[in-house]
Amino acid sequence: MKRKSFLAILAVVAAAFMPLAATSQIAPDRPPRAEKTEPSTKYEVYAGAGYTSLNNVNQSRNGLIGVNVTVTRDWGRYFGLTADGGWYNFTYNSANPGNPSVDMLLLGPVFHGHLIGKVDAFAHALLGIEHISGTSSTPGLPYSTPNISLAGGLGVGLEYKLNPRFALRAWGDDIYSSFAANTNQAVCTNGGCSSHKNRSARASMGVVYKF
Repeated sequence: MKRKSFLAILAVVAAAFMPLAATSQIAPDRPPRAEKTEPSTKYEVYAGAGYTSLNNVNQSRNGLIGVNVTVTRDWGRYFGLTADGGWYNFTYNSANPGNPSVDMLLLGPVFHGHLIGKVDAFAHALLGIEHISGTSSTPGLPYSTPNISLAGGLGVGLEYKLNPRFALRAWGDDIYSSFAANTNQAVCTNGGCSSHKNRSARASMGVVYKF
């Protein structure tokens, strides 16, 4: 009888210490979580609404609204090469003389970097050509003289990242060009036209897609 009581006591004690033994065992290490990495992208396409002032058209008191598209090839995190195309054909009232429109195609380097949170900043330097049409009031001349000019300038912008592929962008720059001194009158003598430098501000807002 005593032997059975002793074995019962041992069984109770062993059962009491089993949970403590289980909890004292070292738990196996959990495998490290895989870090989420953003997809590697080399190109970006931007499309947005654009505005340009019309300082290169004499007597113009309002700018033009249009569209702006850029394609950028990035090399690393900070440098890229961008091609910029703009078409501005809509005036918001009738204060501009004639029916002017502006087209431009520009190319140049872009430098970008992180600013704060989801916001990046960038700066670009562009050089190319600008075309004006619909501004001449002189019979026989359907456009300003000359109607194509070398153009270029500097600009800066901000970008708000929506996700690794899409972002919102707003930017502005000043584009310098050289056209006839008065685009509403022919200013040509002996086959040549006088010209002068002018500066037209641009601005745009739109969406970026990176791939």
